[in-house]
Order: sequence, then structure tokens, then C-alpha cells
Amino acid sequence: MDIFGQLLHGFSVATAPMNLLFCFIGVLIGTLIGVLPGIGPPAALSLLLPVTFHVPPVSAIILLAGIMYGAMYGGSTTSILVNIPGEAASVVTCLDGYQMAKKGRAGAALGISAFGSFIAGTISILLLVLLAPTLATFALRFGPPEYFSLMILGLSILVYLAKGSIVNALLMVCFGLLIGTVGLDPMSGVSRFTFKITSLMDGVGLVQIVIGLFGVSEVFLNVERAFKQEILKTRIKGLLPNRAEWKRSIGPIGRGTVIGFFLGVIPGMSVAIPTFISYTLEKKLSHRPDQFGTGMIEGVAGPESANNAASSGTLVPMLSLGIPTGPATALLLGALMIHGLRPGPLLITESPDVFWGLIASLYVGNAMLLVLNLPLIPLWVKILKIPYHYLFPLILLFCIIGAYAVNNNQYDILIMIVFGVIGYVMKKLDYEAAPLVLALVLGPIMENAVRRSLIIADGNPTVFFTRPLSAFFLIAGLLILFSPLFLKKKRVRAELRTGEE
Repeated sequence: MDIFGQLLHGFSVATAPMNLLFCFIGVLIGTLIGVLPGIGPPAALSLLLPVTFHVPPVSAIILLAGIMYGAMYGGSTTSILVNIPGEAASVVTCLDGYQMAKKGRAGAALGISAFGSFIAGTISILLLVLLAPTLATFALRFGPPEYFSLMILGLSILVYLAKGSIVNALLMVCFGLLIGTVGLDPMSGVSRFTFKITSLMDGVGLVQIVIGLFGVSEVFLNVERAFKQEILKTRIKGLLPNRAEWKRSIGPIGRGTVIGFFLGVIPGMSVAIPTFISYTLEKKLSHRPDQFGTGMIEGVAGPESANNAASSGTLVPMLSLGIPTGPATALLLGALMIHGLRPGPLLITESPDVFWGLIASLYVGNAMLLVLNLPLIPLWVKILKIPYHYLFPLILLFCIIGAYAVNNNQYDILIMIVFGVIGYVMKKLDYEAAPLVLALVLGPIMENAVRRSLIIADGNPTVFFTRPLSAFFLIAGLLILFSPLFLKKKRVRAELRTGEE
């Protein structure tokens, strides 16, 4: 069966009544998560992951994916109406979206955001259909050494692209790998770092850690902030942009889609980065660059298309190689593993219903979001008026329920609170949580790959360098990791030369 024949099979799976219901619930919750500032997709995914344990794997993954890309849609609503980004990827939308709203063009800003996201989502899904199976076919040549080296490359890119210090990101990776070793050794059965605590025999749960790092820590941070919400009083009308606005938006939508998708494929690339690049590019190409920031529709169309396309791009390495690109895709990877599926190149052949059903559901979900988003804007505005001192205790309650529901174990709540405090301290000290979560997910897989590699090679560690693909990935990862040292030396030498002159 060719790719498009398999995609048609995926649509038959995605349009089954139960899967349609889960897709609808996912995009609806995702939009709400995007609208509410300070929650984010990782926290929402971790809260709802326990709910999916008792449903078929296809429905579970469709629900979780719907939350992930639904949040991209919802984040634009708060950026345009309240000037507070609901999502990191919607920060740039504030610049021109809010100014358009102040000029009475809130409807057009929200409309181009929804339509731009839909167009970008459609194109990026087609690119995903073409690229993911090709990568997966290539990845079938991989053995344990190649998988280990590829994961080293992925973590190296993530560390290199970290917002803060590379040393800080490396420390987070090491911390994540260390937590991943807690529990019983998969080969010998010996307990490691459990301190004779029975609850730790199965390891530290991914769900509890992520809820703590993203959900609880965000509550702690927002409690100490004094938010003043100013909802735009202008009546929202005219949700369809006029002909001139459409003409100005087509180019930015196309360019934003390409930028977002291909940057989203890169492991560790923040979804916010493509939006900034898209905005900067549109400003450079514009005949009126000085008017950006005063309500230019191009400043909404480009970044909003880029962030939606990036959310599809992040699924390419996760589905085809089993490499997550961020916390949200790490949780999707974890969900696949919890349901007994093997993420990576074998997912297409072993579980075609899951793979093609998920891809088809992305398109179905995008269509749902287009229909949902515009009529529900008045409802989102009312939700935004809920005072924070009522909202955050509810979020904390859902965090506790989500952590407890995984194993019905009170110790999981304690683990969640501990990592909530750790996440709070990390955010105060500018340490990113993404490297920790990715290392935690990849750690056990990497350990398994390295040990199998050494068994194959009779304990000879040169196996990672004697196999061409493995050597390429490993050397590329090490070069990326240590390149800042050489660049820094070059900069220092250049400054010294300038000083001598």
C-alpha cells in the first residue's frame, strides 16, 4: 500500500466515533490550556495521561496530540485580547495582535490567526506524511550503537539550543539521566538508588515529575506574582479579514509554515524560536518595517502559522526515530511506551493504526479547531476574567489528582511536590526543565542501547566509532557540544587583536 493509501486507512481510524470524540476533547482542552496563562501543554498532558490508561492506544495518543497542538491555537487569544501570551510560542503575537485589537480589528487578528494556523497545519501534515515514513525506513538500518549515538546527538542539540548556560543545561541532562537509573536494573534485577523504599522499585514516575516541574512549580511562581488582567473592552466583530489583509497575509503564512515545520524537526528547538524568526523575516521583507508593533497583520499571520507548523514538525523525529524534541513530545513518547508500543521506525509496521490514525487525526483536529475557535472566543474571554486566586488552587488540586491516579499511591504526591519545589527553584535560577525531562525519557533507552552494543561487541567500546552511522552521529554530537568553547576562544582572540590595533 502506498503512502496515500495508508493515509486513507488512517482517516478511517481517526473518523471512528470514539476517536472523533477523543480528538474533540483533546483540541477543546488544548485550546483552553492555551487560553489560560501559566499552565502549558506539558502540565496538561501529564495531568491527563493517567486518564488514557483505560482507553485504546489510538484514542489515547489522539487525545494527547490534540491537547498539544490545540494549545498553539488557544495561546493567540490571550495574546490578542489581553496582551498576555497563553503559550511561549504566542509571545510574538502580542506585539501586533494586541495593537490590532486596540484599533478595533480584534476580529481580523483572531480570524487570521485561526485561518493561518489551519493552512499551516494542513501543509505541515502533508510534509509529515512524506517525511516521517522516509526517515523511519532509513532508521531501520540502525542497530543499538546507532540508536545510542543518535540520542547523544539529540541531547547535544538540545543542550546547545538551551536558553541559558550550556553548563546548566548539561547539569539538567545529567540529573535527568541519574533519575532515570532509579529502580531495578533491567538486566540484573539489582535495585539502584531506591534506599529500600518499595515505591521506588519501579523507578520515579515520569508523570509525577512532569506535573511537579511544570504544573506545581508554575502555581508557586504565579502565586508570588501580582497579575493584573485587563480584558479588552472592544466588541469583537468581523472575524473574517478583508481582501487587502488576506493579500498581505498569504506570503507570511507560507513562509511561516516552512520555517516552523523544518525548525520544529530539530531536537531541542523551542517552538517559540520559529515564531521570532518568522516575525523578524516579515519585518525585513516588509515595505513598512517601522510600522511593525503598531498593528500589522503580517506580524500575526507569520508567527501564528510558524508555531502551528512547528508543533507538527516536532512529531517527525518522535514518530520516525523515537527521539522526542521537547517536553510535550517526550510525554507522547512516554504514553506510547506505557501502552506497550515501540516508538521509532517499527511503529509504522507494528502499529499502523496508531501511526496513520494519529497523522490523520491531526488534520481532523485542525478542522475542528477552525470551527471551534471563532465561535468560542466570547467563552474564552469570560474564562480569562476568572481571578487567579480562584484558578490556581484548582490547578493544584488537578495536579494532586493526576499524580495520585497513576498508581493510587500517596508517595507519588510527595514525589510531585518535591519536584514542584525543585522546578520552582530551577525557574528562579534560570535552569530549564526540558533537558531534564528529555534525559529522563531517553535515559533508560540509552542505557539499554549502550549495554546491548557492548554485548554485541564483546565489551569493546570502539563499536560506537567503527560503525559509520554511529560514528557520524557521535562525532556530530560532540562537535555541537564543544563548539561554544572554540567560538569563545575565537571571539577572545578577535577582541585582543582589536585592542592591539
